[in-house]
Amino acid sequence: MTQPSDKAFVPFVSVDNMMRIVHHIGVEQVLIDLAAYVEADFRRWELFDKTPRVASHSEVGVIELMPTSDGEAYGFKYVNGHPKNTSEGLQTVTAFGLLADVYTGYPVLLTEMTILTALRTAATSAMAAKYLAPKGADTMAMIGNGAQSEFQTLAMKAILGLKSVRLYDKDPAATAKCAANLEGTGLTIVSCTTPEEAMQGAQILTTCTADKQNATILSDNMVGAGVHINAIGGDCPGKTELASGILERSDVFVEYPPQTRVEGEIQQMDPDFAVTELWQVITGAAKGRRDARQITLFDSVGFAIEDFSALRYVRDKVADTAFSQPLDMLADPDDPRDLFGMLQRAKG
Repeated sequence: MTQPSDKAFVPFVSVDNMMRIVHHIGVEQVLIDLAAYVEADFRRWELFDKTPRVASHSEVGVIELMPTSDGEAYGFKYVNGHPKNTSEGLQTVTAFGLLADVYTGYPVLLTEMTILTALRTAATSAMAAKYLAPKGADTMAMIGNGAQSEFQTLAMKAILGLKSVRLYDKDPAATAKCAANLEGTGLTIVSCTTPEEAMQGAQILTTCTADKQNATILSDNMVGAGVHINAIGGDCPGKTELASGILERSDVFVEYPPQTRVEGEIQQMDPDFAVTELWQVITGAAKGRRDARQITLFDSVGFAIEDFSALRYVRDKVADTAFSQPLDMLADPDDPRDLFGMLQRAKG
């Protein structure tokens, strides 16, 4: 049988290789690098195709495609969100992604994105907090201690200089897991029994819960002046974490309003509720934090451009390394017009 040509192969980054890359570079350095890639793409936001993710909802979760292109490369991510999975011993979120060359349409990278999504989400949170959090913020309340909590915490440490994290989850086992995983990172770790306790002295409040319902993880009276709220849980219609009164008192920053108004915390508000797009803050077109008493809120739902940035980063890091494997993915007949002939010759 004729062996596939070089054009047939696409670099594939498995879960094992993704973990090898992260440990080779270092978790915190990867988070710093990803934040830089995301920030660079936010600075050229207007170049990208933008569309809300294509979602297929069911009673138990959602499956989504997240595509975008900058005109030279095209990327998409497949991702699911199934909150019930944890009780069945499965991940709430799984993902894979692809990057392609716009000129030929040929894929240039296929990669796992379950781990990569957690990393890019954390990197984006910390990148946003760099612009929105109070100056000198060094303590974070991490409300929801599931799969993303350690990534979020380490990103804030690496990019903002976080010194202390105060953990709370309705499941004490999740808090114990998170605290154990963060041991030895140089952070002061405080395990708390209520959200109110976790928020004491914290300048950054991160909420990351997964129940598929409108929930009030933070009530209006729990949030005082001068904090930055990083709301990353939810992310689907009918799923929120914050009382609407918090939104009314906050300056709200979002990735892409047409998507956030459907999936984010602001789905609770009127369609014309005022928000600022984060890319405008990064480019200097809009104000971020103005004063010490302002409440800033990053209503993060995750957007395709962030995944595109992560795919670019992985493509760059695996080039000419052993951190990927060639996947025989593309048909490459000797004559591009004779695909059937290629099939027939494979009989022998």
